Amino acid sequence: MNKISFIGAGNMARAIIIGLVNSGVLAKNILVANPSEEKRIKLAQEFGVLQTDDNNRASDFADVIVLCVKPHFISEVCQRISQEIDITGKLFISVAAGRTVEQVQQALVQGSNKALPALVRVMPNTPSQLGLGMSGLFASNEVSIEQKSIAEKLMSAVGKIIWLDTEDQINDIIAVAGSAPAYFFLFMEAMEKQAQSLGFSAQESRMLVQQTALGAAQMVAHNDDDDISTLRANVTSKGGATHAAIEQFKHDGMEEMVKNAMNAAIARAEEMAK
Repeated sequence: MNKISFIGAGNMARAIIIGLVNSGVLAKNILVANPSEEKRIKLAQEFGVLQTDDNNRASDFADVIVLCVKPHFISEVCQRISQEIDITGKLFISVAAGRTVEQVQQALVQGSNKALPALVRVMPNTPSQLGLGMSGLFASNEVSIEQKSIAEKLMSAVGKIIWLDTEDQINDIIAVAGSAPAYFFLFMEAMEKQAQSLGFSAQESRMLVQQTALGAAQMVAHNDDDDISTLRANVTSKGGATHAAIEQFKHDGMEEMVKNAMNAAIARAEEMAK
């Protein structure tokens, strides 16, 4: 069994650890490194994983090193690891937004003649915390078939995954999945406000909106053979109330608005990578 270390103990590290433990990975094979004692101790107490405040110890322990630090810290963290630890043969998995494969790899070999390490860049989303995530994965040329399988198993523990052919597609994943929960939250927020203006209480409005959204998502998930457009048409009787609402959305340019918003997300992601 591969040993896995997490550099960072934030929400994404926690989500992946929960998924791994629930999928049968032994807690003794998981180590969490974090400067804040509170977060790593809590993970150790809840799931029985090992913990340390030493990134180098964690990196030396593991075959697979998951980089869950904030993007502006990742270069410094990687440089310190590579200066102290022999990283030959180790697989690195980065969930740091806006940091390219090249940037992370160069930080891991800076000032040395070491070969570039195997690195998988991952763009997850926040529903991963519930095991309902959607992640895009891109592997560097150094990643072996076996290591690719390891990365796939690790991220499948918190949801569904797709492999990307080019790293540029990471920015597309951000627009379609990474940022997308916020799109749905914004739509739900607008519905909730309107429900309250119609006289429903705050609690009633929240329940009406969240249960409807949950049900709609489950209908999509449980009807793989039907296009989403078909599911929408099935509840849109011509001339009815739903039809009136859908026509208003179209009139107000909802499709164009969604396209523009997603393109804006991609453009910003590209800027951040530079």
